[in-house]
Amino acid sequence: MDSAEYERKIASRFAAFDQDGNGYIDREDFSSAAAKLLAEFSVTARSDKGQDLYSGAEAFWQGMAGIADVDGDQRVTRQEFVTSAVKRLRDNPKRFGEIARPFVHAVMRVADEDGRGVTPAAVERVLGALGVDAGIAAAAGAALDTDGDGRIGEDDVLTAFAAYYVTPEPN
Repeated sequence: MDSAEYERKIASRFAAFDQDGNGYIDREDFSSAAAKLLAEFSVTARSDKGQDLYSGAEAFWQGMAGIADVDGDQRVTRQEFVTSAVKRLRDNPKRFGEIARPFVHAVMRVADEDGRGVTPAAVERVLGALGVDAGIAAAAGAALDTDGDGRIGEDDVLTAFAAYYVTPEPN
């Protein structure tokens, strides 16, 4: 994949983070994502899982801002996102997954409704709550169950999350 194609791909991922569609990513986008997930799984914000999710969202925001908020205005523009993501992810895609780890961990706790692990259906619900197309969400949930046991591990989610940003799109 050439540099221009990679930048276009990364730019398309910007919208997934810009939850309110205002043209930049900020702390509120991460809080909004957390609120949507709590509502989807009927978990209260004051519960341990709810508090962990908000803390994870804040940690993810801080990590994102740390690598992408070039001008320090507590907002990440599309250009900052593209420039920073391209520069940092191309060399080390797992770094982005590690920045997301506290949030992903908390999301998985919320989505594990029976205490036995996250199911493909739960992943589909998570992605749907975050605005991902239903067909894509269903395919992602199924694909993440790599061993076919009906449960999805955190490392599988983090690996897929990082790969989402660095692998070419099908034509």
